[in-house]
Amino acid sequence: MDSKKKSSTEAEGSKERGLVHVWQAGSFALTPERLPGWGGKTVLQAALGVKHGVLLTEDGEVYSFGTLPWKSESAEICPSSPLLESALVGHRVVAVAAGSFHSGAVTESGAVYMWGENAAGQCAVANQRSVPEPSPVSISDSEASPSLAVRILQLACGEEHTLALSISREIWAWGTGCQLGLITTTFPVTKPQKVEHLAGRVVLQVACGAFHSLALVQCLPLQDHKPVPERCNQCSQLLITMTDKEDHVIISDSHCCPLGVTLSESQAEDHVSMAPSPHTETETPDGQGEVFENTSGEAELNVGNVRTTSGNAVISSQQNIEGTAEVSSARTAPSYPKDTQAVTAYLQKLSEHPVRENQEHGEKPPQVQLPVAETVPDLHSPPTTSTSALNSLVVSCASAVGVRVAATYEAGALSLKKVMNFYSPSPGETGAQAGSAPTGPESLKDLRGEQVKQESMQGKKSSSLVDIREEEAEGGSRRLSLPGLLSQVSPRLLRKAARVKTRTVVLTPTYSGEADALLPSLRTEVWTWGKGKEGQLGHGDVLPRLQPLCVKCLDGKEVIHLEAAGSHSLALTAKSQVYSWGSNTFGQLGHSDFPTTVPRLSKVNGGNGVWSIAAGQDYSLFLVDTDDFQPGLYYSGRQDPAEGDTLPENPSGTKTPVLLSCSKLGYISRVTAGKDGYLALVDKNIMGYIASLHELATTERRFYSKLSDIKSQILRPLLSLDNLGTVTTVQLLQEVASRFSKLCYLIGQHGVSLGSFLQGVKEASSLAIMKHSSLFLDSYTEYCASVSNFLVMGGFQLLAKPAIDFLNKNQELLQDLSEVNDENTQLMEILNTLFFLPIRRLHNYAKVLLKLATCFEVASPEYQKLQDSSSCYESLALHLGRKRKEAEYTLGFWKTFPGKMTDSLRRPERRLLCESSNRALSLQHAGRFSVNWFILFNDALVHAQFSTHHVFPLATLWAEPLSEEAGSVNGLKITTPEEQFTLISSTPQEKTKWLRAISQAVDQALRGTADFPLYGGGGSAQRQEPPISRSAKYTFYKDPRLKDATYDGRWLSGKPHGRGVLKWPDGKMYSGMFRNGLEDGYGEYRIPNKALNKEDHYVGHWKEGKMCGQGVYSYASGEVFEGCFQDNMRHGHGLLRSGKLTSSSPSMFIGQWVMDKKAGYGVFDDITRGEKYMGMWQDDVCQGNGVVVTQFGLYYEGNFHLNKMTGNGVLLSEDDTIYEGEFSDDWTLSGKGTLTMPNGDYIEGYFSGEWGSGIKITGSYFKPSLYESEKDRPKALRKLGNLAVAADEKWRAVFDECWHQLGCEGPGQGEVWKAWDNIAVALTTNRRQHRDSPEMLSRSQTQTLESLEYIPQHVGAFSVEKYDNIKKYLIKACDTPLHPLGRLVETLVAVYRMTYVGVGANRRLLQEAVKEIKSYLKRIFQLVRFLFPELPEEGSTIPLSAPPPTGRRSFCTGKSDSTSESPEPGYVVTSSGLVLPVLLPRLYPPLFMLYALDNDREEDVYWECVLRLNKQADTALLGFLGVQRKFWPATLSILGESKKVLPTTKDACFASAVECLQQISTTFTPSDKLKVIQQTFEEISQSVLASLQEDFLWSMDDLFPVFLYVVLRARIRNLGSEVHLIEDLMDPYLQHGEQGIMFTTLKACYYQIQREKLN
Repeated sequence: MDSKKKSSTEAEGSKERGLVHVWQAGSFALTPERLPGWGGKTVLQAALGVKHGVLLTEDGEVYSFGTLPWKSESAEICPSSPLLESALVGHRVVAVAAGSFHSGAVTESGAVYMWGENAAGQCAVANQRSVPEPSPVSISDSEASPSLAVRILQLACGEEHTLALSISREIWAWGTGCQLGLITTTFPVTKPQKVEHLAGRVVLQVACGAFHSLALVQCLPLQDHKPVPERCNQCSQLLITMTDKEDHVIISDSHCCPLGVTLSESQAEDHVSMAPSPHTETETPDGQGEVFENTSGEAELNVGNVRTTSGNAVISSQQNIEGTAEVSSARTAPSYPKDTQAVTAYLQKLSEHPVRENQEHGEKPPQVQLPVAETVPDLHSPPTTSTSALNSLVVSCASAVGVRVAATYEAGALSLKKVMNFYSPSPGETGAQAGSAPTGPESLKDLRGEQVKQESMQGKKSSSLVDIREEEAEGGSRRLSLPGLLSQVSPRLLRKAARVKTRTVVLTPTYSGEADALLPSLRTEVWTWGKGKEGQLGHGDVLPRLQPLCVKCLDGKEVIHLEAAGSHSLALTAKSQVYSWGSNTFGQLGHSDFPTTVPRLSKVNGGNGVWSIAAGQDYSLFLVDTDDFQPGLYYSGRQDPAEGDTLPENPSGTKTPVLLSCSKLGYISRVTAGKDGYLALVDKNIMGYIASLHELATTERRFYSKLSDIKSQILRPLLSLDNLGTVTTVQLLQEVASRFSKLCYLIGQHGVSLGSFLQGVKEASSLAIMKHSSLFLDSYTEYCASVSNFLVMGGFQLLAKPAIDFLNKNQELLQDLSEVNDENTQLMEILNTLFFLPIRRLHNYAKVLLKLATCFEVASPEYQKLQDSSSCYESLALHLGRKRKEAEYTLGFWKTFPGKMTDSLRRPERRLLCESSNRALSLQHAGRFSVNWFILFNDALVHAQFSTHHVFPLATLWAEPLSEEAGSVNGLKITTPEEQFTLISSTPQEKTKWLRAISQAVDQALRGTADFPLYGGGGSAQRQEPPISRSAKYTFYKDPRLKDATYDGRWLSGKPHGRGVLKWPDGKMYSGMFRNGLEDGYGEYRIPNKALNKEDHYVGHWKEGKMCGQGVYSYASGEVFEGCFQDNMRHGHGLLRSGKLTSSSPSMFIGQWVMDKKAGYGVFDDITRGEKYMGMWQDDVCQGNGVVVTQFGLYYEGNFHLNKMTGNGVLLSEDDTIYEGEFSDDWTLSGKGTLTMPNGDYIEGYFSGEWGSGIKITGSYFKPSLYESEKDRPKALRKLGNLAVAADEKWRAVFDECWHQLGCEGPGQGEVWKAWDNIAVALTTNRRQHRDSPEMLSRSQTQTLESLEYIPQHVGAFSVEKYDNIKKYLIKACDTPLHPLGRLVETLVAVYRMTYVGVGANRRLLQEAVKEIKSYLKRIFQLVRFLFPELPEEGSTIPLSAPPPTGRRSFCTGKSDSTSESPEPGYVVTSSGLVLPVLLPRLYPPLFMLYALDNDREEDVYWECVLRLNKQADTALLGFLGVQRKFWPATLSILGESKKVLPTTKDACFASAVECLQQISTTFTPSDKLKVIQQTFEEISQSVLASLQEDFLWSMDDLFPVFLYVVLRARIRNLGSEVHLIEDLMDPYLQHGEQGIMFTTLKACYYQIQREKLN
């Protein structure tokens, strides 16, 4: 049932839609009447029960009419006019359903309401006979937690049960009986339960008969199928048994599971019946007298109280039974006369059609399954499968046994003799025994012949495993299922079967996922369950089923809608056919007088298709397409006698469906049937709107039938032939066939969707061809492309002889299908017409859409939409027509073109655009006798000469006209990546023609193959010339550097330019930016190293094809270099890591490189030897001044030559022993020198030998303490560092690089504006580069970058604010490595840590480390002053813009004075004030470590005193330190309470000052540390003021002991390091100010604590 869509936009038509007309069943001669008492509301849907009905109107209201015994008020029990169900007012209802005596409704929100008779619980209300008003039914999924309310789409009601289909496509059931499909024995079921058997499958529709249920289920996707099991899931018996007797084999598949359910829901081939077939005995067609007898293996089972016996079919050749054996069945019905010719014809037909594998495009065939029922397995399975071809044939022939009997002779008590009469006439007397057939109307003979054919068709259960449309089941893959039973399979037949050639060509499954999601699926199965005593379940028997079971013979029939009534069922297919089964007492099945337990085709009105059906109690209705597109209504079933006739014995019915006269009513959109009456909803055709819609739907359904015919009668037989031609031909034909199948499937779906569209609101904008137009346009375009490609390559002429013979044989059929009337038309012409036929359909779409548009106002949006869609389809049709002409033109060209070249140039997608055979184009400067022929295809320009030709792909071809003055009047310049030539045309017109053709072709080639006109546009938006910059792929063939390399990326005028990837055949690859054909910009380069089986890998910057700028080079050997490159060499600052820590020689070098060699200052860390060298290099060796520290604490300083320390130097050991003097190579003392001991004694003289392994000395020993006068003492040790590299010489390359980035030749030589430009460029390029990998930049960094793009401007006098702005800018700039300054700081931090961490953490290096920092400050300050020229030089004072706040209490004098002697900190410009806050926090860890090592001994003494003194209580300590009593705190405020200071109080006095001082360890820069000290002093003053309650003046004598107490209590572990750090790095101008004095006090405390002695 179609759910209702929103109300129609067409105001004038709304009153004429959804009119209700009612007939009485059985009297089809009468004209219908209007529903009594019904007003003019548009009805969308109606449902009828036995004596009542419900109507659903357009605005979502529900009305009931007829006899309503469940209503509480007597007036409502038989209302004269339809009654509004007021309980549903306010709920917008979208679907209604009626059972025999109850009704249901579904609202927009998915809620269900039920009312009416409830004796069997069918209204889902417990303990209540009837439900007078619609009451809500709660359906909730208990499996989901929390249990969710289930939303419902559709309802179906039977006599005692109701089914609901949920939005998640699952079935919920309630009521009574086996028709619920639930695993339960307690009825009634009043709480809706899920039908678990179909859980997980997609159910598309449900239908209820009186006591049976049907569901339409989408097929499983192919890969979901599990292999067929050997045993039954439920009862574990073997599904197929095979017994060897002496001379025959018994194969049986009639296993019947007592549960009466399918073996497993996903199983491909189920039993046909899953339940016993009636015992039948019959003879075989060979006429040799063998008989089959169904006797062995009888099993008893009970299903729903029907007691039956199941017999296994036995193949036997021994018995010859005379006489008759009656076989009883569940019920008796007339037997049928038999027609032998049908069988012979069928056998004949079988032998003509070899069994063929069903297989997707060349994928491996499905494994052979043992067939259950009559599905013949693929006979040619891979050798690994379980059964051989021979076996499978035996199995397949034998498996026909039980089934065929059941299907053909169901429900009849057949005697053996009758069967023998039917099957074994001698050849001469065909039909002679027909006379002795059992009684029955003579006229049924031919009908029976038809029926046998029908049976044989339906009997083939096409398995859903290989999802193939129904033609595959019928035409191509003939199943070896016979209407009778095969005897032992004759050897001849087996030999023939074994000879069948394997064919791998099959039409692919013809659905596409996208189309299935948007349109109704045609890949469906029908599942039925419930009571089946009339055969209404369609399983070939009359047994009930407790659970859903698949009706196998409807597989692949594309069923789209199901209807069920009292005891028969109908299924409507996409091909507009109806299958019916069940009771046929009144001819309600529409095909013969006999009931059937398997679906058979109804015969409704010859050629026209059925598009809607309804099933009444004992009749059926068919809504049929007619020639004038107005639907005709056919009635088949009960026929009441006319007045006055005597009542016959048994009720009569129609012989064939009868057409009702209803053409005057209008256009019927929907029919509904009940017990005694049926009802139609009719639309009047206002302005032709309805007629146009019906025309579209009817023509689409007919078009689908035509395409299906072409597919089944031409394509499938053609593809099943053995040798079609060459492999490429077969592939092309397969391509055509698969695209054809896809298009065919889409058209089928569209036909179905139009059918349901007509049953809804009929709003133009929701038409599928408008809503999903791209789906249709794409499918048509794809199909047309594949047919054109086939045509270009030669088309059907390519096919081999057998195929051509087949086509010639069927020429009439072809002519018929292609609608070619001319007798003389060539076969190939007919075929071309036939396969381009679908393109014509596009014109029809356009025409109908235009017709629909005219029904609306020109200004309305509907008109516009329809108009646009129409022109869209029209322009595609014209475009595809042009494509066909192009293909034919190209084919003509290939026919005339010389042979050898054709083979190499001819491709399916290639089309000819123009060629210069008329000498209109020649090559400039060509030789006199040379032949130059130019051919322009849609993908290449070909230059052909005598025997050679060259192909220039269009994607990389640039054409431009030469200007007149260049001398060549009509010249065209053609540029390709490796060639440039000029073409001369004979006339200016030719030049223009060729230039335009080439430009358009290039443009087309660049846009790709999806070349249909822009939807909605006329396709005229052609660019005049193709873009000069483009993306393309190209393989070089002669450029020496790039030969055979492939480039894929951006181009500009014939050269790679922009981002691209270049790959060489030997594995080298560059991916990154190009400029003018060379690598330029940021890129990645890989070079495989064959010897090491690894690759070199470079990531970084390039310039003009060479590595240049920053980059990282990882060598295959494991070394990694990070740094600067120039001309493919390491040049500038860089870091080289060699080896891993575990490898033979791990080492690290960081420093300057020149032309791939170490030169300049650098640090080399030899990890294995535990040595670190810091000094000068030249040509990869240590050369010049340097320092070496070792892991054993030795310190060398001196002059190096070729990696060896020679000449004068210093050696200092861990215990302060010093040697100053001469060295020879490798740390060996050799020559004159002085050795000084830690206690001051020293030796002067000549030394030779290695340190630590005995040194020979010739010299004098001195003991300095013996000298009296100072002047006699020898000079003390000169300071370390004299022979080290000067701090300003270090890392020069790093700073130079930064200056270069700013665009300066050397430090300070350049333009400031240029420097700022370069910074902006660096930031944006880096940002662009990182945009590809956003994870590298955090959000804060991105914000920083954005703020850096603003350049600080300074106008006017320099002020403190401007100074602060510069400071802020620096902090941001140094935060991101993308800014040149940030990069500089990052590099400096890296080199600093590299130098002073590890072995470099040597206390002797402290002074070097401090000097290095000061040098950094100086050099960075120079950079900052260059960028901000208005910044004053070091040490200048910035004038205050406002006077400092007055009234600040001077610390030492106690007076308020506005002019402090010391300048305010921060107002003097210093490098440390500006740069240190940025730099020092990053360098702090290694630096502080050096301080801690250097002051180690002092600090140990200090710490020991601190710990000792801290053991005392506060008062004791204050007393010990000599603090005056008046400063002792008397009371303390602890957590807001005032407490007295007791002698035992500890760690409480001056607590705030102590806490304050402890923060010195958490700050980095000296200025921050000084502020902490100053704050501590202020805290002490506050405490003292609080206790003294009066002003006072500090004197140093009073202050010192108090401060000493605070320092002791603060317990700062590395106070010495803190003090020395401040001393070394504080601003010089602070030394004499207030902070300077405070710092001196702290220093004094530190030294004082070391000297404190406890009494």
